[in-house]
Amino acid sequence: MIKERKKIRVGVTAGDLNGIGMEVIIKTFEDKRMMDFCTPIIFSSSKASLYHRKFLNIKNFNFNIINDFNKVNDKQVNLINCWEEDLKINLGEVSSEIGKHAYISLEKAKDALKNNNIDVLVTAPINKSAIQKSEKNFIGHTEYLEQNFKGEALMMMISENMKIAFATSHVPLAKVSKMITEKKIIDLLSSMNNTLLQDFGIRKPKIAVIGLNPHAGESGTLGDEENKIIIPAINKSKNNNVLAFGPYPADSFFTSSNLKRFDAILSMYHDQGLTPFKTLSFSEGVNYTSGLNIIRTSPVHGTAFDIAGKNVANPQSFRESIFLACKIIKKRREYVNLKNNSLKFEKSEH
Repeated sequence: MIKERKKIRVGVTAGDLNGIGMEVIIKTFEDKRMMDFCTPIIFSSSKASLYHRKFLNIKNFNFNIINDFNKVNDKQVNLINCWEEDLKINLGEVSSEIGKHAYISLEKAKDALKNNNIDVLVTAPINKSAIQKSEKNFIGHTEYLEQNFKGEALMMMISENMKIAFATSHVPLAKVSKMITEKKIIDLLSSMNNTLLQDFGIRKPKIAVIGLNPHAGESGTLGDEENKIIIPAINKSKNNNVLAFGPYPADSFFTSSNLKRFDAILSMYHDQGLTPFKTLSFSEGVNYTSGLNIIRTSPVHGTAFDIAGKNVANPQSFRESIFLACKIIKKRREYVNLKNNSLKFEKSEH
């Protein structure tokens, strides 16, 4: 069994260095109180970080530059030097060279997570097209992590207001109905239920399911996916001790009273769930990759090339990503310890 460190080591990828990633990283860790509960380790380069500090005119901040994990300082913001070459940083522009090094940062962080050199991963925003110029098979963080770790990844958006997942994600709307199956919904509800139990400490989570069609199909007059697929999936999930309810019409569900009644929501497609989430929780929302044997979070915003270098980026979502990663690993450890102790108790009874 791997011994737990006194402080959680948070690995942070550089993201796209032409975006706001390094700005929100620096702004977050300028507050020295962040080091009270975690040890940050940034995967980037000393030269790139110096460029951003100078450009943003941030003077009273320094990274502890290291080349191996034995030199990590628990009282400082550490930076693992992932490459030595000079990069041409043009803030606000798409660059294949910058994309290549965003991928190098991710690779180094993935290896550190596998080798237990970090405890959790927080990823700064990337530009997928920039990475794909050198890594043609790269789809995104979620898919990359699923390929490299155990489990089936599920993207969940987390905020104080709601926890929401998606039956389908980055696919054209015309393909959504064909991708929604009874088995898929049952599997997703089971995964969400497990996540709420082990990662958030919710004992009997209640999950709301949103319908696919207007007014949740209105008894089949506006579409039959609810009657043929979604309702049977909800009923079978209940038989599997998953407290799922619905389907609810998307146009009237997202009220404060409904959000308080449920611990999580399963929406049917990307914009159906993300539109209300970002409307209510954009500045503090967090993207959490659930369902894997590792913990990864990220801010909900992208590279924001339009404001890169203007020193106006809001670090709140990134800061919340750090907080959430640390909270989840504590909850998961509690859950594992409780489960192990329960098994020991059951064995001693026989």
